[in-house]
Amino acid sequence: MANAPFNIGRNGRMVLIWNGARVDLPTITQFQSQPVMTALKSSPLNDKPKTYEVPNGWSGSFSVQRDSANLDDLVTDNESAFWSAATITNGTIYFYITETDGSTSTWEYTDASIAMTSAGSWSNDNIVSQGVTFTASQRVKIS
Repeated sequence: MANAPFNIGRNGRMVLIWNGARVDLPTITQFQSQPVMTALKSSPLNDKPKTYEVPNGWSGSFSVQRDSANLDDLVTDNESAFWSAATITNGTIYFYITETDGSTSTWEYTDASIAMTSAGSWSNDNIVSQGVTFTASQRVKIS
């Protein structure tokens, strides 16, 4: 197999695990993530100022084509759990990347919390797209 020169969007796929169960979202149309850093600053009297960047979790977003009610159900279940018992559930996001050499990298976003940013816009001649933002405690490389 020849090596690809770079990654493109179709080289990635995502899986959600919430409350121990897989949440199938068949058509992920966008995924992005970035580390969250906290700047610790020191201003010594006898030296130049120093800044230390400390990891403080991860954040990101993803969009899905609405193929089923699975995302709506997850968000509704989380909301119902909060209002009935003040329970807040977190899950795990797995992101798989087919690397340019054909190997697969697996990233795990632990203790993830999601917020739906768009339940979709419904019109006669368009695909309904839903948006989600997330925060996670850590990103761990599995493979």
